[in-house]
Amino acid sequence: MSQRIVIDPVTRIEGHAKISIYLDALGEVSDARFHVTEFRGFERFCEGRPFWEMPAITARICGICPVSHLLASAKAGDGILAVDIPPAADKLRRMMNLAQIVQSHALSFFHLSGPDFILGFDSDPATRNVFGLIAANPELARSGIRLRQFGQEVIEHLGGRKIHPAWSVPGGVRSGLPDQARHAIREKLPEAFSIARAAIGHFKTFLETYRDEAASFGTFESLFMGLVAEDGTWEHYGGALRVVDATGAILEDHVEARRYAEIIGEAVEPWSYLKFPYYLPRGYPDGMYRVGPLARLNVCRSFGTPQADDELIELRQRGGAIIKASFFYHYARLVEILGALERIAILLDDPDLASRRLRADAGVNRLESVGISEAPRGSLIHHYQVDEHGLITRVNLIIATGQNNLAMNRTVAQIARRFVRGTNIPEGMLNRVEAGIRAFDPCLSCSTHAAGQMALDVRLIGPDGAELDRVVR
Repeated sequence: MSQRIVIDPVTRIEGHAKISIYLDALGEVSDARFHVTEFRGFERFCEGRPFWEMPAITARICGICPVSHLLASAKAGDGILAVDIPPAADKLRRMMNLAQIVQSHALSFFHLSGPDFILGFDSDPATRNVFGLIAANPELARSGIRLRQFGQEVIEHLGGRKIHPAWSVPGGVRSGLPDQARHAIREKLPEAFSIARAAIGHFKTFLETYRDEAASFGTFESLFMGLVAEDGTWEHYGGALRVVDATGAILEDHVEARRYAEIIGEAVEPWSYLKFPYYLPRGYPDGMYRVGPLARLNVCRSFGTPQADDELIELRQRGGAIIKASFFYHYARLVEILGALERIAILLDDPDLASRRLRADAGVNRLESVGISEAPRGSLIHHYQVDEHGLITRVNLIIATGQNNLAMNRTVAQIARRFVRGTNIPEGMLNRVEAGIRAFDPCLSCSTHAAGQMALDVRLIGPDGAELDRVVR
């Protein structure tokens, strides 16, 4: 009989999940699984709705990253209309997505993973949380709040509200950016830049402090996928998909949204509600790939802004030309925050933002369309089919967290093999396994499309069925 450790739920992530770690008769880790226990069914209950409603409906998938769904859905709607949206609308959408990246990455780094870095992976779990972070380093905690606030306020200036703005629609956007809002954003940029640069400095010290974790948190070869611009620079809204392998060789390039199914397959397993996307030419599960901030920096030639490019050079010096360690997702988030702030600053001076042409008017001209945008956690795909009246007949959503599913399972197993020893369950081991998942910043509400708080009950069962150890939170 094999032994089994269960971590239920995984904490400090968006959503609920559990982890099972399987031990063999010798007490060594034989396997590990990351179970997503939520199910919501967004794809099915969107059927029959007008495609015009899809941005507002799918934004409700998640309160952390509603903007990501709003934009990917609106892009799919643009395709059904068969229109090119006005330049001002394109640039305003870009600004909102950049603000979304800033606010979401700030939450992940400062408040979800920050307690591990500041208080230590082996610190008391009763204080290893955002409140403990505030007590230990109030300035860092305050900085995270301020940086996230900046991103949310940009979203509010554009869309009228910080969460679920009814703003981006098929064909464009509902409103522009008033001069006073542009001035308010510009005034707060210096503080945001200062916080981002300080956070990068902090993380460089964490790389020295947590060398063991940096080496063992999801360090393996995989493929990487993300959008890139036509010239190969970092992209978050337009461009096309690129896939590279662990050596940096380009396997797929300039893959337009409508062709995504040529390179991405989807598998399911009976022990998780989260789908398992994979790179189709290599099959399942060999076609494991990663998306998100680390993947975006691995697939791009450069970031395209001076400060972020300087940091990207150093990141690659520390992690390699193609960075395989998932611990570096945190570093990549901070580089993306810095670059997103630079791009927001550039857009604020763009004369197109003064245009009143914000929306292209049209009816149903195509019965199928795909919209792809980069959510903070990675490439987000909305695929819609409609009838002649524009009513949805089929929806497929491929979420960033799902695309990282195979890699998250590999990470859990790798960390468990490094830190699980003997017949007891040390707290530091539990937290490191969870932290390996937090490196990907999974958003399970997005990925599975139940609510409620589950207690943490971890049990270690020996070969004879006897309970060897138990940890309850």
